[in-house]
Amino acid sequence: MTVRYCRPGALIGAVSLFASPFALPATIQAVTEVDLLVLRAAVVKRAAESDLRVARALLEELSERVLSFITEIPSAFATVRQRVARHLLDLASERQRGPELIATIGQQDLADAVGTVREVVVRTLRDLREDGLLRTGREGIVLLAPDRLAAEAYCGPAGTKVTGNWNSGR
Repeated sequence: MTVRYCRPGALIGAVSLFASPFALPATIQAVTEVDLLVLRAAVVKRAAESDLRVARALLEELSERVLSFITEIPSAFATVRQRVARHLLDLASERQRGPELIATIGQQDLADAVGTVREVVVRTLRDLREDGLLRTGREGIVLLAPDRLAAEAYCGPAGTKVTGNWNSGR
């Protein structure tokens, strides 16, 4: 199940710097081509001790992690349909190259990302197609109604807001 999406400039592993010993209870996997800069923990710690800007950057990163984990707690109780919708929106918006939002992902990879089996993803995609929210084809999964899909992905307890701008051409 996907826990976090990292964008260009993201820090990975900052939590483990000051929580020793700590082993990340998940794996990290790149789903697109990436450039990665690896820094030794000891070097980063020394830089944080001697440079307030480095310490502040780490504090901001750690604060952001805490806030994102807090907002993710409701996702643990999301339906498969909500998790699929959310993952498709994230993939399509990250790789948007034209006016359409297209998620290029296979059914098994989608199932793995949302923590279910392929058969359930197949049924979920069929239901989303029947509801006019997406179209599947050789080009990938085209999000036909991204705002409706976002409302579906992020609906939850009363008062939960839909976040993000999923309009084509953003």
